[in-house]
Amino acid sequence: MTLPRPAGWLGTPPGAAWPGPDTPHGDDPNPFVRFRRLLWAHHAALAAGLDDSGFVDLVRRLDDAVAEVDGTGFHTTPLLHVAGLAEAIGHGGGLWAKDETGNVSGSHKARHLFGLVIHLEVSGVSHDTPLAIASCGNAALGAAVVARAAGRPLVVHVPAWADPAVVDRLADLGADIRVCERRDGEVGDPCVLRSRELVAEGAVAFGCQGTDNLLTIDGGRTLGLELAEQLAAAGVDGSRLFVQVGGGALASSCVQALTDAAALGVLQARPRLHAVQSEGCAPLARAFGLATGADDPFDDAYMWPWDDPSSLATGILDDVVYDWQPLVGTMLEDGTTPVVATEADIAEAHRLVRAHTDVPADPTGSAGLAGLLAARRNDTIGSDEPAVVLLTGVER
Repeated sequence: MTLPRPAGWLGTPPGAAWPGPDTPHGDDPNPFVRFRRLLWAHHAALAAGLDDSGFVDLVRRLDDAVAEVDGTGFHTTPLLHVAGLAEAIGHGGGLWAKDETGNVSGSHKARHLFGLVIHLEVSGVSHDTPLAIASCGNAALGAAVVARAAGRPLVVHVPAWADPAVVDRLADLGADIRVCERRDGEVGDPCVLRSRELVAEGAVAFGCQGTDNLLTIDGGRTLGLELAEQLAAAGVDGSRLFVQVGGGALASSCVQALTDAAALGVLQARPRLHAVQSEGCAPLARAFGLATGADDPFDDAYMWPWDDPSSLATGILDDVVYDWQPLVGTMLEDGTTPVVATEADIAEAHRLVRAHTDVPADPTGSAGLAGLLAARRNDTIGSDEPAVVLLTGVER
């Protein structure tokens, strides 16, 4: 099945090329340098009159500033062959895990925001323009680190129940924290609504939702580009990719990058996607059921807020999957389906990761594995098929 690319599919810039042995900085550990010719930020920099070396210098300057704030800059994160974990769940086809817990601010989220701040720099957006995000977890922490490093003001919209430790860290990083209570008759996340109101007043959307700022996909794609290169080097082919989904930008960024890698011949084929949600918040699975067989699988009517989201995996409790259309389109093309994990699956996945790997992932960060457990139980994947999961958030 071939579907038209829906809204939220960023695509690759003109002249996109995979780094090779003759590419300057082609083996650089910083993905924003290594894969720069695949990034719209690099294309925008050249269009603005900056040359390639000037772009590299800009990335290094910003990355050094991030390291001063957070203790680490951006670097390639490992793809682990987790044989002990595979044995523990009886998965003989091989299991690989991309470990993001050692990334800037402890998750993949800062990749999105670093890509955005590069765009702001090359496009000359004033440093007085406020940045706006709705989050009380890893996205907010990543945004605060990157904004502080870039010297830009950040407004973070958080719910009343936000973790005090996260709020304290945001305050330490100089963020303007605004607590958002739900208003009578209001539908949807009040933090997202208040953030969008601020953007309407002139702020820049600085979150991980492609529907609010499509360029957030650009930096997020670096994870998928790394993964493609690592899978190719490991000789992993015909795999299934299980990605936990809240707002959807992580999975959307990954599949777009993996699609690019396959088109450029780095992979024989893109790994087949299974988007993973919890039984306490599964609007994507609901939308997929409505989209399957429909004349228009991307009808906006298929996605509406989930009532009373709840899960141990608190980081994927977005009541709406903002970047849902690329995910539905990808799974329809792949002949796959979303996976809804039970709370028992999520708790067991977290226990298994901590018991059988050295990765300090939290329940949200290990929820992709919960999807694999559910898929195994439902016979969605055979035990002899290679599987890939993303371990994306450090336990704090």
